[in-house]
Amino acid sequence: MTLQPLKAAKPLQATKLTPNLIVSSVERSLAFYTEVLGFARGITVPEESPLAFAAVTSGSVEIFLNDKSTVSKESPQFARLSIGGGGNMMFIEVEEVDPLHERLKSKPNVTIVMPIVTQWYGMREFAIADPDGYVITFAQRVEQP
Repeated sequence: MTLQPLKAAKPLQATKLTPNLIVSSVERSLAFYTEVLGFARGITVPEESPLAFAAVTSGSVEIFLNDKSTVSKESPQFARLSIGGGGNMMFIEVEEVDPLHERLKSKPNVTIVMPIVTQWYGMREFAIADPDGYVITFAQRVEQP
């Protein structure tokens, strides 16, 4: 069987990317993202605890937090997915990465997994792990020497 080339299609025009994290405790993750990192609380489902879902936002970045047991019941095909770790990473560009690093490194509930460094590709960045092990790299574009 010979594969035929596809006709040129209009390129995808994505307008937003929202990480959709499966977490062990929506309440714990919501507190981490809002109280520790400074994201704004968005919608929650239900409105009161125990939460099955929450959204947090900062600028144009939005992150969904989904309860593992709820996801497993509603979508059994996702029940075997692991939470956090295992290469699950986010890269968030910010303004003023150094003051953010200074603020977070002294917090007892923040685990820095990569110290702040200026990379060869022109980004100054550091990485932390959230309560479920998702790695978040915060980065700022800098001038190359």
